[in-house]
Amino acid sequence: MNSGLQRRFSSLNILAVVLAGLVAMPILGVLLNIGSDTTEIWSHLAATVLPRYVQNSLILMAGVALATLVIGTGTAWLVAMCRFPGRGVAEWALILPFAVPAYVMAYAYTDFLQVTGPVQTLFRDLTGLQVRGYWFPEIRSLGGAVFLLSFAFYPYVYLTARAAFVAQSESVLDAARSLGATPHQAFRRVALPLARPALAAGVALALMETLADFGAVSHFAVQTFTTGIYRAWFSMGDRVAASQLAVILLVFVLVLLMAERAARRQARYHQTSGRYTAQAKFVLTGWRGITASAVCFVPVVLGFVLPAAVLIDLWLETGLSIPFGRYWELIANTMVLAVIAGALAVVLAALLGYVARGGGRPERAAVLIAGTGYAIPGSIIAVGVLIPLTAFDNALDGWLRSAFGVSTGLLLTGSIAALIFGYLVRFLAVALQTVEAGLAKITPSMDAASASLGKSRLETLLRVHAPLLRGSLLAAFLLVMVDVMKELPATLIMRPFNYDTLAVQAYNFASDERLAEAALPSLTIVLAGLVPVIVLSRLIARSRPGTQPDTDRHTSRNGHEALFVS
Repeated sequence: MNSGLQRRFSSLNILAVVLAGLVAMPILGVLLNIGSDTTEIWSHLAATVLPRYVQNSLILMAGVALATLVIGTGTAWLVAMCRFPGRGVAEWALILPFAVPAYVMAYAYTDFLQVTGPVQTLFRDLTGLQVRGYWFPEIRSLGGAVFLLSFAFYPYVYLTARAAFVAQSESVLDAARSLGATPHQAFRRVALPLARPALAAGVALALMETLADFGAVSHFAVQTFTTGIYRAWFSMGDRVAASQLAVILLVFVLVLLMAERAARRQARYHQTSGRYTAQAKFVLTGWRGITASAVCFVPVVLGFVLPAAVLIDLWLETGLSIPFGRYWELIANTMVLAVIAGALAVVLAALLGYVARGGGRPERAAVLIAGTGYAIPGSIIAVGVLIPLTAFDNALDGWLRSAFGVSTGLLLTGSIAALIFGYLVRFLAVALQTVEAGLAKITPSMDAASASLGKSRLETLLRVHAPLLRGSLLAAFLLVMVDVMKELPATLIMRPFNYDTLAVQAYNFASDERLAEAALPSLTIVLAGLVPVIVLSRLIARSRPGTQPDTDRHTSRNGHEALFVS
């Protein structure tokens, strides 16, 4: 058997494909319904609201993609390559909106901009106009959803773009400037193409999050595939119609992922030089510095400061709306789930990403399917997980009853293990995108060198790639943690009995129109998410290799530790 076939059928590849199959099992379960008989409800949906679902979803995707790309890339370049007033604060503050769930942001903006809110009240006080005597933009609209989701999800692009700009060798930009390129030309012709894989990964994550969002678009009364799936499944009681809508949504996701990978296929760049020097910042003063500061701080204000201020104001109106003991129990439950899911997602992503890097079409296809769960609503994934787990539990219980007269009940269904499995299906794509972006910066010659020394692929992964991916792995862990803390639909359906999280408690209050009481658990989610977000920002700031040149040995070692963190 030649080396290519040995690699194809190695135990590592087989293990990765099996694990990817397990993660993709709920998604495949949804796909199986595509051949089910079309019901009258499905025919009604296809004839009436399906075109609206497609149109609104496409508009959301286009608007969020453009806005997040512009905001994320522009702010990342400014903080990574320029000096201006407030840059030190902006480089970590720009990540803060990532800690605010989109549905929480929707509640805050609705309260802030509604007719009885502070903005319109102040406007009427200043102008003397009556409620129906003027026009005011409606936040609960498709345009409002694009606005809100853009400022909620631009940190995905900012994180990947900033990490790419920070990790670029100074000698590359020096070469461009020595050839007469202006700073703008160096950015457009050199830095931007080098960062293209990172930008594609960031935009893809933002769009998958946009497609999967339910809380914000539902609150804004925007009809998308996710709201249609909820309506068909829970309001109309038609599982087949809901699953078929989910299949169409899954097609959107697969097209998006394939387009993103095709865009990166011919845009792989590797740092082959160990020579790094401190980045020479472009100093912006006067009106340029003020403009740069405004560009960087406006997204922070709109995506974090304003929603947080509204929530704080609502919280102060009610005080402690949850008993103190219950409050700490919610925090503990949330953190336990987030830490376990984050750690498992990192291990799986490292294995799957490495196998896909050197594998063939079957391995890459398996990893692609395993990473599509991020754009599927949490409730669909929850049901997709519960169906096979319930069948397994019932089969095991039936066999033990008949063979030994012992009943096990439901071992996995409604357990923490099932909930964490659902989180892995939902958020594995976050870790995969981050790890794959890190692997893209490691030259393939390192794999060949390890193989020439007799190391297996697993040894290469553990002893060569894992140390180089420390920053990417930690970033993936933190990103998954934050997403798990914010996840609502899957937690509502799959959590064990009387095992609530902060997100569940906030939803329960908000669904009862007790928005002021929902402010405390919502703020706690934000504060809990701030810790990994700030750590992530500091990690990226330190990922610039060789900032203090010493000896050739020192710079070479740091050069090999270059991190591509997303």
